[in-house]
Amino acid sequence: MDDETRERLRRTRRVTTPWSDDHTRGIGGARLDALLDRWANTYDWGVHERRIAALPWATVQAGDVELRVIHQRSAHPDAPVVVLLHGWPDSVLRFERVLPLLTDLHVVVPALPGFPFAAPLTAPGMSAHRIAGVVADALDALGHPRYTVSGGDVGATVAEILAAEHPDRVAALHLTNTAPQHALTADPATLAPDAAAHLRRAAQWFRTEGGYIAEQSTRPNTLAVALGDSPAGLAAWIVEKLESWSDEAAFTPDDLLTWVTAYWVTGTIGTSFASYTEPVALPDRVDAPTVLSVFAHDVKPEPRSYAEAFLNVRAYVEHPAGGHFAAWEQPEAYAEDLRRAVELADD
Repeated sequence: MDDETRERLRRTRRVTTPWSDDHTRGIGGARLDALLDRWANTYDWGVHERRIAALPWATVQAGDVELRVIHQRSAHPDAPVVVLLHGWPDSVLRFERVLPLLTDLHVVVPALPGFPFAAPLTAPGMSAHRIAGVVADALDALGHPRYTVSGGDVGATVAEILAAEHPDRVAALHLTNTAPQHALTADPATLAPDAAAHLRRAAQWFRTEGGYIAEQSTRPNTLAVALGDSPAGLAAWIVEKLESWSDEAAFTPDDLLTWVTAYWVTGTIGTSFASYTEPVALPDRVDAPTVLSVFAHDVKPEPRSYAEAFLNVRAYVEHPAGGHFAAWEQPEAYAEDLRRAVELADD
């Protein structure tokens, strides 16, 4: 990391509020100070940058878009293909711990347009629909005509659209949540009682925790300036989500700083808002056989009946540990459930 960034961090103007020690009001002041001190003085981005660069990267022309992907090929040419789709505020790093568990499969991990490690995004219109089309074109260019798609958060939305629009290509789905936009349009009167109760819980979550969605979806330019110019602001915005959405001790300080630095050095925090800002219309139902992994500390764990309103749920697996970034937090459990979906694809 360059000296200019370290100097910015050392000169951070500390901001205190009456709630600095109240973690329900956002990241705590002492916690943020400790992370910024480490980022400025002892954190070594070069070590992590070299490890990330050593992953099997490829650049694929997908229509008029260049898509950067991690393309981990199996030694077996006829091995099944899996596509792993990350969300926000993370990147392909979400899947770094699961990659060594999937060496018998062909694995494709796209750096979604607008996110860290992707080709620069310079024009509007990169909605979840557009991303799904780009991913489909890239898989075709890589020579993978059929595959299982796995994802969560933004990645789950892209996965559902991809499966609905390309049923001939998507053999199965593995998701850690349904597309969150369903909660905004579903009719409680048509749902099972526990599914309707989930909708009420989701609505409460949006009221108390969803302020970031409102800002990112309606005023991305304003927020991008605040976060793109201040490493301290960027760290506060991202780390709060990484820690509050995950199981206890899921990230070391260096893990947190690496995920934040990925946004800082690539300058992608503003473009990562595209999936929130651009409109999306979800399919009414997706027929691909689906495995839903529910991790206990995720933000809105869903009952099976809710997911079945939109998806062809063939397996519903509950896990007592792990949160929103399950592939990172519980890689063995994640890989096991992904393999369940691969088996469904073979049926």
